[in-house]
Amino acid sequence: MRRFSRRLVLLLALATAAVTVVSLGSAAPSNADLLYKVQTLHFKVPVGHDGKYCDIVGDVYKPILASGRNKVPAVMATNGFGGSKDDQAQFGRGFAQRGYGFLSYSGLGFGGSGCKITLDDPDYDGLAGSVLISYLGGGDHIAYLDAKHTKPAPPVDWIQRDKYDHNGDKRTADPRVGMVGGSYGGQIQFAIASRDARLDAIVPIITWNDLTYSLGPNNTSQVGIGTRTRTPGATKLTWGLGFSALGIVNGLQHAPEDPTRLLPCPNFADFVCPALVHAGTLGYFDDASAKALRHASVGSYISRIKIPTLVIQGENDTLFNLNEGIANYSELQRRGVETKMIWQSWGHSQGTPAPGEFSRDNLNPVTQYETGRIFSWFEKYLRGRDVDTGPEFAYFRDWVKYSGNAKPAYATSSTFPVGSQKPFYLSGKNLVSSAVGLTRASQAIITAPAGVPTNLSTLDAIGFFAKAPALEGDLPGTTATWDTAALTRSVAVAGTPKLTLKVDSPIAAATQAIGPAGQLVLFVRVQDVGPDGKATDINILNAPVRVADVTKPFNVKLPAFVHQFGTGHRIRLVVSSSSVNYRGGLLSNVVTIPSGSSSQVLTLPVVG
Repeated sequence: MRRFSRRLVLLLALATAAVTVVSLGSAAPSNADLLYKVQTLHFKVPVGHDGKYCDIVGDVYKPILASGRNKVPAVMATNGFGGSKDDQAQFGRGFAQRGYGFLSYSGLGFGGSGCKITLDDPDYDGLAGSVLISYLGGGDHIAYLDAKHTKPAPPVDWIQRDKYDHNGDKRTADPRVGMVGGSYGGQIQFAIASRDARLDAIVPIITWNDLTYSLGPNNTSQVGIGTRTRTPGATKLTWGLGFSALGIVNGLQHAPEDPTRLLPCPNFADFVCPALVHAGTLGYFDDASAKALRHASVGSYISRIKIPTLVIQGENDTLFNLNEGIANYSELQRRGVETKMIWQSWGHSQGTPAPGEFSRDNLNPVTQYETGRIFSWFEKYLRGRDVDTGPEFAYFRDWVKYSGNAKPAYATSSTFPVGSQKPFYLSGKNLVSSAVGLTRASQAIITAPAGVPTNLSTLDAIGFFAKAPALEGDLPGTTATWDTAALTRSVAVAGTPKLTLKVDSPIAAATQAIGPAGQLVLFVRVQDVGPDGKATDINILNAPVRVADVTKPFNVKLPAFVHQFGTGHRIRLVVSSSSVNYRGGLLSNVVTIPSGSSSQVLTLPVVG
């Protein structure tokens, strides 16, 4: 009887600890590290179509109470570009402390894992991730204690399993598993979900829809997903150079274990090096490279994504801007997939979350708005609990004052998009709200040859690696601008600005028939002009446009943003001939931009 009482006391103590751990209403206890164990394993995974295998290294976090009789759901995560499994350690601890199994692994080509970087391609990264799901489902001869795969690790028996996957097919090794992660670690979730119906729910953060848009955007004639136009865009220089160097460095660090990853393109899929050379030289991707990039983009296979998806995109992000999140969310919604969207304050260009928004170092769903939304998503779709997963759409407003949890700074809506479309017509050098009595005028700008930048602005990729000074400036004669009058009350914008424009460029009209090399390239952005006359680009965002036919009007979808123009400020539209962050057009042009017609109009999504 005494022995039974001691066991009962012990079980009650453990149960109390478990309740403390998994509760969303409390932070993890101070002794939380005692509530889970971590084991580093190596996984033998197939990739591609040629029977090749790669080694993936990962850490498995097992809650101390998890067992064959007390099974728990699992969450997987992998690194952002240039990172490793160690970057997800706080995620692993945070989830394990709350009763989830967690698998953090280094993606192909990164952080001790073998093979090359294949840009989250479903045939490589997606297939590898599917094998990891099999491991969590109890699969044998997948995990090993050594990188040479000679010492098998025992199969998992403590992860909760489903009888049927999301296609309704009966499964014997279907773990209850979700994924979370950002950037490169966000796209991989789509890649795995496209191949494996056993994945149950995902939270992709600040990731892409179409890499051809991400790395070489053309903001004209966009239809739905990415850039559905035959006219390529303008290459992002600083982002391309930065990530190329980062990937090569990772390859060099691990070349002794696998020298083949350095040839013919150092640590990258073979198509990447020729693609970079072509894009850096001519300013746009060739057709073959664009096809390969799209194959590694969810925009090309989004019809295969059928599981609950919480899309989180960053307002301060010039790499994967809000338009990419909009494209993913909108297409999933159109197909009837359970989807919600959050626009957080931070992203690749400014990587520090606002207070009370999110903290990788100390996940707390009570004091952090985003963390709470993420845990609620998994509580509902992995644990099956009846919890509120939050509004359909939420976006951060940096002009709202608050303390503690950032929830008050988030505006919410049951629908998307939000606000009303307010037109601003180009009249003389002004932006006016009425199409009556417009002033006819024109402005001329010159584009430099060979895409030489005539613009001085912040190098957008620098914010990913270090804090960069804010710079603004264009050489005389290289920009056309239109301003509103000083605002009598503040104007808040949340969404995608749109511009309809007609330009005149005789040189481009004569050379555009030769293709992208002869087409006109312009850059469009919106600025906030303070009462002191200082102009600031909104979140360093710019919209390159390669105009297929300058004899016709064209539409521009600028990157979406959230911003409040204060009382006494002016809204400015800028059309410029270049950007230091992009490879401009190859030919010098004189471009005339007329105003005074109701068809020349900027439209902003204005919210209350």
